[in-house]
Amino acid sequence: MDEHLNIAIDGPAGAGKSTLAKGIAKRLNIRYLDTGAMYRAMAMYAQKKGVAFADEAGIERIIGGADIRVVYDGRGQRVLLGGEDVTDGLRTEALSMGASSVSKHPCVRKKLAELQREVGRQYDVVMDGRDITTNVLPHTKHKFYVTASPEERANRRLKELRARGDETETYEHVLEELKKRDHQDSTRAFMPLKKADDAMLVDTTALSIEQAIELVMNAIAEKEAR
Repeated sequence: MDEHLNIAIDGPAGAGKSTLAKGIAKRLNIRYLDTGAMYRAMAMYAQKKGVAFADEAGIERIIGGADIRVVYDGRGQRVLLGGEDVTDGLRTEALSMGASSVSKHPCVRKKLAELQREVGRQYDVVMDGRDITTNVLPHTKHKFYVTASPEERANRRLKELRARGDETETYEHVLEELKKRDHQDSTRAFMPLKKADDAMLVDTTALSIEQAIELVMNAIAEKEAR
């Protein structure tokens, strides 16, 4: 993967990883891969097949038929499930928790991680997720762990939901779900969410997106200059 510029970003839900990763990709004029959307698509596939997210044997049984692909158009990254563009239906709280559940299963992480590595082998790319720095792109020199306080992350997620027209969700429920997701992601047995030893910590609690982008861009430029 040394032939391509691969930038790896990990962190908990709602920390601003995707917004930051998209901003970095735009600045560098390279591709952005939202790996979380791939796990949400896997959860959607399980849902369609009537398999519970936590049912590892059931997931193993159906995973061979999960045709998940990423394509790019004028709107950016689009996720195809069985050839159908499902991108706009992926960002629900149910699929967010579903993604966290199915990602516990080694068969799912292995399948999707290899698809993600293939993107890194083919393109200059910014990837964000839960195990990009530790599992998917462990050899890249550009690793970042992005976080923020749970309260700030809940506020951001609620704003995002309101912007999409969801007036029913409450701050308390969003905060509770975020904490639950954090616990699931950081305690799973296979490839849990954790900060890689050589990843730069970026706490965005008190940072604007522009400030976070500048911080990461400067770190990338410094390492590229060595």
